Amino acid sequence: MKYKPVKPKKFLGQHFLTDLSIASRIADTVDACPELPILEVGPGMGVMTQYLVRKSRQVKVVEIDYESVEYLRRTYPELEESIIEDDFLKMHLDRTFEGKPFVLTGNYPYNISSQIFFKMLDFKELIPCCTGMIQKEVAERMAAKPGGKTYGILSVLIQAWYDVEYLFTVEPGVFNPPPKVRSAVVRLTRNETTDLGCDEKLFRRLVKTTFNQRRKMLRNNIQPLLQSLSTTDNESPFKGDLEGLPFMTLRPEQLSVEDFIALTRRIQDIIEQ
Repeated sequence: MKYKPVKPKKFLGQHFLTDLSIASRIADTVDACPELPILEVGPGMGVMTQYLVRKSRQVKVVEIDYESVEYLRRTYPELEESIIEDDFLKMHLDRTFEGKPFVLTGNYPYNISSQIFFKMLDFKELIPCCTGMIQKEVAERMAAKPGGKTYGILSVLIQAWYDVEYLFTVEPGVFNPPPKVRSAVVRLTRNETTDLGCDEKLFRRLVKTTFNQRRKMLRNNIQPLLQSLSTTDNESPFKGDLEGLPFMTLRPEQLSVEDFIALTRRIQDIIEQ
């Protein structure tokens, strides 16, 4: 029995995929991490879900739209106990599969896709593999190498922990409603890094601070961070050592992940003196 389709909601950033062949291809991207359970974000009417449940693995879906939840319950009664009606960004992912690792996938809502990946980084030890569809522009930023305009915060923070594969591009016409941008499917696989060898919070702050003024040399755009770490009210403790720090005459897009780690270590060493 077919049920009344869910109407896409603009405020939720919903663009329902209608091409079954593409849905199947995206679902197959999780096969890079076989046997692990799967968490699908934003299943909507289950166009990908129907292929995921065939993989003989535990599948859970998280959906914030109550209409989609009701549609899923009617259409996939076997998932009744595995449908999580919640906001993914507010979930305790360490409880999703009782603390066990899982694969994260989905046709991610475009209005929160970057936030989804930052959330993934917070739980990277539980997510050895993440796949799915996002805006092409975001996918290009995630996979970008140093030196280009697309290289930025997402590039550095994700590539510090994951290998990024840009798999294929998806055109707007296979969605309802068609988005105004092209889409892309990516796969992120945890690399061998277990410890950056520096303060991870400081590393994140450094990357975000420098790219917020990406046209400036690090000598200039790093000042807000250094000032916030000051031990006095008005003067940075780095004033005399700033020129001695590496990469100060470069712009942030010229630094590799390893360069940002090295710079974080140097700043950390000075702080701890």
